[in-house]
Amino acid sequence: METDLLAMRHINKHYAGVQALQDVDFSLRRGEIHCLAGTNGSGKSTLVKIICGVEQPDEGSEMLIQGQHYQHLTRKEALHQGIQVIYQDLSLFPNLSVQENISFGETMAQASPLVCWKRGREVALKAMEKMGMSLPLDKKVGNLSMGDQQLVAIARALTHDVALLIMDEPTTALTKKEVDALLLVISDLRKRDIATLFISHKLKELMQVADRVTILRDGRNIGCWNSSELDDKIIELHMTGTNAASSSYQPLLDTQQTPVLELEGWSKQHNFADINLTIRHKEVIGITGLLGSGRTELALSLFGLNPPDTGTCRLCGKPVHLDSVEKAVDQGIAYVPENRLAEGLVLDQPIANNITMTILDQHLSSMGLLDEQALHTEAEKLVERLHIRLSSPDFAVKTLSGGNQQRVVLAKWIATNPKLFILDNPTVGIDVAAKASIHAFIRELAQQGMAIIVISDEIAEVVNNCNRVLVMNRGRIIGEFVGDACTEERIQAFIDQHAV
Repeated sequence: METDLLAMRHINKHYAGVQALQDVDFSLRRGEIHCLAGTNGSGKSTLVKIICGVEQPDEGSEMLIQGQHYQHLTRKEALHQGIQVIYQDLSLFPNLSVQENISFGETMAQASPLVCWKRGREVALKAMEKMGMSLPLDKKVGNLSMGDQQLVAIARALTHDVALLIMDEPTTALTKKEVDALLLVISDLRKRDIATLFISHKLKELMQVADRVTILRDGRNIGCWNSSELDDKIIELHMTGTNAASSSYQPLLDTQQTPVLELEGWSKQHNFADINLTIRHKEVIGITGLLGSGRTELALSLFGLNPPDTGTCRLCGKPVHLDSVEKAVDQGIAYVPENRLAEGLVLDQPIANNITMTILDQHLSSMGLLDEQALHTEAEKLVERLHIRLSSPDFAVKTLSGGNQQRVVLAKWIATNPKLFILDNPTVGIDVAAKASIHAFIRELAQQGMAIIVISDEIAEVVNNCNRVLVMNRGRIIGEFVGDACTEERIQAFIDQHAV
């Protein structure tokens, strides 16, 4: 234990009778990049909270940080030992400048009630120098790309004497170029003897950057390996206990049947242009491309939230005008947004209410009263159909894991029995096991005759689950990949070739 920056032995943690961690050993070396992997509920978050001093382990646990023993590490002690955390939401101030965000802690710690802007600038410049990069100090953080915002969060952490930097899902909303830039910065921190604990669901990124990988499952440490000993399939096997192979989706299409969706000349200034698209029953169409390519804007136009300036749309052969959500839903269109927490769920409401909110009008009596029993029955059917794991449908939806929350959003729209189902990054921030379950359900819906559009930043997701993949750039469809040509490598090369 004496040679490690951090060493933890026999870590146990109980919450109200639930064992979150069971006899976990974990260690970090100085200057190493260490990845912590595991499905939702595996214990990753609990372990990180203990390392940060936010939670206390049960009696009998051992912790050694930089040679000093701790039985109950506090947050203040963790900070004193140089442990900094960057959470997934970054916790930045969007209306403040880059300089103000980076130097916030330093300037607030001064005894004087006045802010020394010169000192703040020096602090920000020094932090960026440690990272070997530069950002416009006077620019508001809210106007930066997600990749640059991530770098601001790292720079802010580096204003302190950092020994260990913990990053929770830092690449979720980043483009490939931004991911590469971030990994370069993390690698540079290693040269400064700063250890990084990198938590991610993206297995390929783990292998790109890690010296070692520790995998948790059901609150136990399954093992720790050098990254050279692992590949994504082995990691998935250890994370889930199963090895689910993926293969592309190839439905048998009836080309004589009227298509579900036909778009011609579908355009909206500054959003998308000249979209010509046909989707048939049982098809799962993937749409990918860099952030800002117009994919989400196109999806919102089909859901009545972003009506086009020109173009025609036919649903099952019938011309329709999609200028409101109500009209889109009436025509059999459903849309699952990327941000399920802000746009897909009412977090404080019961799970059952979230599932049935789209079909309330179907369960009204002649006097305008809701049939609560019928709604509850519908909710229970959908809970069972989507294998939503819960204690009670009457619990608030915020009590569920990310994967189960996403199943609730899916259930909410499946209840409407849509003809066209649009899914925007349906598995973002969800672990491997939950992803596989949702992918299987998407295929099941398609095989039953539904037409589905899957928008995703992850090329592997659309390649493995769609029969066609479209690439968008600057609001236009610039490529289509089908059959043997539909590979992750070819699509990525095509996107890189057309990137700005």
